[in-house]
Amino acid sequence: PTDYVKELIEPFENKYAIKVNVWRARSEAILQRVLNEARGNRPVVDVVHMISPPMEALHREGLLRPVDSPHHKDLTPTAVPTHRAWASTLHYVFVQAYNTSKIARNELPRTYEDLLHPRWKGRLGIESSDHEWMTSVIRDMGEERGTRFFRDLVRANGLSVRTGHPLLNNLVASGEVPLALTVYQYGVEQAKKKGSPIEWFAIEPAVTIADGIGIAKRAPSPNAALLFYDYMLSPEAQRIVAKIGYLATSSKVEPPLKGVKLKVLDAATLLDEHDQSLARFEAILQAK
Repeated sequence: PTDYVKELIEPFENKYAIKVNVWRARSEAILQRVLNEARGNRPVVDVVHMISPPMEALHREGLLRPVDSPHHKDLTPTAVPTHRAWASTLHYVFVQAYNTSKIARNELPRTYEDLLHPRWKGRLGIESSDHEWMTSVIRDMGEERGTRFFRDLVRANGLSVRTGHPLLNNLVASGEVPLALTVYQYGVEQAKKKGSPIEWFAIEPAVTIADGIGIAKRAPSPNAALLFYDYMLSPEAQRIVAKIGYLATSSKVEPPLKGVKLKVLDAATLLDEHDQSLARFEAILQAK
């Protein structure tokens, strides 16, 4: 969100007197723009920051340069791939969220199978792009059992499919979707600060997916790009990341989630399995 971008970038601009021009879009659009500029021999981008699977795709296209940063050693073990073409700045944590005016805490499901209870009929929502989350849950359950569970859930109780995590978060807060299976933990925390009747819980392990930052191989301003890369991984920026509510990757920053078992998804695996994962997700959501 724009406010968070400003909060992160202003300290960098003030420190180095370097103006940062930001182009915001969904990761799919960012990936396509970087690819188009490279293919058209029109290098414009210096730094790319988006969710990790398309970052991995840019690496495979040879469009990112490997980086050695003094901050790499302070990051969580999975934050820096061996190729060093990008590094993770934060993790999005998938949690379940409910409207506290419509659902009592003692009613909440303890397992995914509890969602098959008739009380959840017509009350569940999911974000339209979260096939990675579903694939992870299915894998933990066992392929056959997990696939059968989600098909049974859609047939018995239904899943309201909404596009955009902020939208789904708002629909839970308004009560239109009493319980959502896939929202980001930081979004719920932000809504709570504004007084919304919303709370999150996690059917563990809570699935996480990384955001990554990388420097374009043909960056027009490579030195400034490296400064910004290092800044985003520094304790200074990582504390801002955590203050916003994200799960920062620096070990020097106190994590916002304590006592929750996490499962970090691997970007390369997500990229390799994307088409199969998405196809199964869409087939399950259309099951009748």
